[in-house]
Amino acid sequence: MTRYALISVSDKTGIVAFAHTLRQAGMTILSTGGTARLLRENEIPVVEVADHTRFPEMLDGRVKTLHPTVHGGILARRALSTHMQSLAQHHIPAIDMVVVNLYPFQETIAQTHCTLEEAIENIDIGGPALLRSAAKNYHDVTVVCDTADYPRIARDVQEGGISEQTRFALARKAFAHTAQYDGAIANYLFSLDEKAAHPARTPYPDVLHLQFEKVQEMRYGENPHQSAAFYRERHVPPGTLAGYRQLQGKELSYNNIGDADAAWECIRTLDEPACVIIKHANPCGVAIGSDLCTAYRRARQTDPESAFGGIIAFNRPLDKAIAEEVVALFVEVIIAPAFSPEAMEVLSAKKNIRLLSIPPGKTPNEYEIRRVGGGVLLQSPDTSRIALPDLKIVTRRQPTPAQLEDMLFAWRVVKFIKSNAIVFCRDGMTLGIGAGQTSRADAARTATMKAGNAGISLTNAVVASDAFFPFRDGLDIVAAAGATAVIQPGGSVRDSEVIAAADEHDMVMAFTAIRHFRH
Repeated sequence: MTRYALISVSDKTGIVAFAHTLRQAGMTILSTGGTARLLRENEIPVVEVADHTRFPEMLDGRVKTLHPTVHGGILARRALSTHMQSLAQHHIPAIDMVVVNLYPFQETIAQTHCTLEEAIENIDIGGPALLRSAAKNYHDVTVVCDTADYPRIARDVQEGGISEQTRFALARKAFAHTAQYDGAIANYLFSLDEKAAHPARTPYPDVLHLQFEKVQEMRYGENPHQSAAFYRERHVPPGTLAGYRQLQGKELSYNNIGDADAAWECIRTLDEPACVIIKHANPCGVAIGSDLCTAYRRARQTDPESAFGGIIAFNRPLDKAIAEEVVALFVEVIIAPAFSPEAMEVLSAKKNIRLLSIPPGKTPNEYEIRRVGGGVLLQSPDTSRIALPDLKIVTRRQPTPAQLEDMLFAWRVVKFIKSNAIVFCRDGMTLGIGAGQTSRADAARTATMKAGNAGISLTNAVVASDAFFPFRDGLDIVAAAGATAVIQPGGSVRDSEVIAAADEHDMVMAFTAIRHFRH
């Protein structure tokens, strides 16, 4: 009895070699269009689907495989005599394998100037129908939608057959693939402005399809009694954490990935050579410098106690000099755009240190997502970045150029500190950080205490507050500690009281009109 494999692929990677193996195993290949042409060019005999169905392709190729001869041959249960009698009655051969991948819809809509018409033309209809039919009948049909599966399927074919366990695994993958494909279409169409003459994007769809692929399961989650796994988007935004390549070290943990993301998101906003040290998702030291060694020493100086066992990120490739400095400290993860061979040789002495290489890039995530009971919260990422013209000086005292530079630096850092947040800075380095407090005055006290514990003077420091000062008490605390300039959003009903307090202390105060809550 003739065994049939239907092959119709948009991505032609590896298909010639795979089809050759199927032919050697005695299978007859059904195919269409460009796939059939490619196989013939490589001397692999092919039966056109139109010849198989005795019905021509129509509507410019939109209808090729949507035919009972095709879907009957795929969906018939071999163990049901009624099904097999129907096939015999209508002269329909059974199809034993379906190899399909879909029109590149997501790649099409990712193009800057993609039109709605182009997007619609790249919605595959026949392909998903074939995959779903074959996956539904996995007891009898092998469905292949991933080019990465060709080698193992080829081996199974050569060794005598494909097990039902394998067919079930492939079916599960096919349903996930078509769900992901349809979800991408729905997300795109929901994102369009219905009233616009062109596809102007609107931010939030009525129905949201989240699409992530599992990277790894973890030993445990935030705590040992919790299970966990890490998933990444199919198309990772350039420069984001999920595009990491691990060069060395133990498997990443749930907490490692969360903290590494906090470190990387902060470091990639800094233009100068910089270092960020993270502990429990909060920066405990951030600094810029003329080189990475200088930046690292200054960042560590902020809170050397918390830096122990932390995660360190750099925005320049690591060389031997900085590797020799960092290797002396116990750290969990080091992140950088690249590591020189000499740096790798030094760091290899500490085999448990996880080294992550992430290509540089400033593309943000499309959404920030937070799980709540029975739902999710979505928001746009906080990509706000102010410049000198955006500052409104509200005090009698005017800032010096150095204070203005430190204000901008402090403002970039405070965005990544859990609210309520206060950060003291001077000369491009953090001096004291108060994070995650329930009152702004407590955040100011914590930051002052941290600086004192590290033996750092706060004289002439600049202070950033992620949200406005609701009372003057927080300002009084930072002034008493030695701060001479403050950058904050403003917007409190007591702004006049807080400005008056700044004038009393002969401080500079700048308003940004931008808030950076981070919960």
